[in-house]
Amino acid sequence: MAEQAIDQKSAKNREFWAFILLTVVLAPVMSVVIVGGFGFLVWMYQILAGPPGS
Repeated sequence: MAEQAIDQKSAKNREFWAFILLTVVLAPVMSVVIVGGFGFLVWMYQILAGPPGS
């Protein structure tokens, strides 16, 4: 029974740190990568095709 309580506490601890990793580290990094990647694609397209309206 004591082992089960330790396993539950360990699982909750891992779940907490996974949540922190996802919300504090991964979400902001992915946002920057996605927005930056889209901006880069638009910039490259405009270099090849010219500015809008031309």
